[in-house]
Amino acid sequence: VQLQASGGGLVQAGDSLRISCAASERTFKMHTMGWFRQAPGKEREFVACISWSSLTEYADSVKGRFTISRDITKKTVFLQMDSLKPEDTAVYSCAASPYMGSPRETQKYDYWGQGTQVTVSS
Repeated sequence: VQLQASGGGLVQAGDSLRISCAASERTFKMHTMGWFRQAPGKEREFVACISWSSLTEYADSVKGRFTISRDITKKTVFLQMDSLKPEDTAVYSCAASPYMGSPRETQKYDYWGQGTQVTVSS
């Protein structure tokens, strides 16, 4: 398995949650790691990404509430989600891209994890 997401769950609005993505050696060395989410009936959307040089990029909808980070020794990327809202409910997937420049397009990501469900109740 190249990417394995975990840590999702059911929380209340305003709560925090941290989800993780464990990567293989090969995928963790790719230039950019990203998080995407897909809500029922909606297209998959970009959430955040982090480059090998630790540059980060966020969707406007999560900026200031979510933080992406990584642990090189554990080959793991994290998404800390604070002040969660019901509209954050989705399946969150991690992905790896060879592109620089903080890619937001799904087609620029070569490897995908299976996703973890995050549900925020009001």
